[in-house]
Amino acid sequence: MTTPAVMVLAGLALISGGLTIWFDSKGQRRPFILFKPMTMVLIILAAFFAKTPLSTAYKGFILAGLVCSTAGDVFLMLHEKFFTAGLASFLVAHVFYILAFRSTPPHSLSAPLMLPFVVFGLLMFRLLAPSLGALKFPVFVYTAAITVMAFLAADRFTYLGGTRTLLAFAGAVLFMASDSVLAANRFLKPLGRAQMIILGTYFPAQLLIALSI
Repeated sequence: MTTPAVMVLAGLALISGGLTIWFDSKGQRRPFILFKPMTMVLIILAAFFAKTPLSTAYKGFILAGLVCSTAGDVFLMLHEKFFTAGLASFLVAHVFYILAFRSTPPHSLSAPLMLPFVVFGLLMFRLLAPSLGALKFPVFVYTAAITVMAFLAADRFTYLGGTRTLLAFAGAVLFMASDSVLAANRFLKPLGRAQMIILGTYFPAQLLIALSI
């Protein structure tokens, strides 16, 4: 539930995220390194101070996912050799999000709803596979995880309805879009303004998931 404190933190996170993108576009490395994790810390605080969560377990899983994502951000800002550690951190984050989105009354999952997510995930991996080398298996596992995460967010929204489930669903889709652009830019071919698109979808994705508590 959003409170004045949560809204202030969310607003600060958007400002910090915008500054992160601006500093990155100007090639100003030091403020970029400062503001990127700062944005995630503000998002974590917004989630932490959310009142009346859907459930204590849901809030705990979302907070754990946000913390792991922040660790992934830090790893990805370091030397190239830490890329796998960053990928692993985000993989764990998606596992926590999966646990959050599955923490609903048991019900049958919708195969028609699942299909577009599975098709997109398989198509994305098929495009990336020739360029992955030793990262082929880790990227496959990661692609499967984010696909499941986005599908479960969609399933949860269609099953329960409501604003907060819609926020989580929108955040999951934006997260999938951000990672898809990141992967295409890294493994296929450099894309114009890729980093702006990646961060411009990533920060809102995490914020929307945080506000779904």
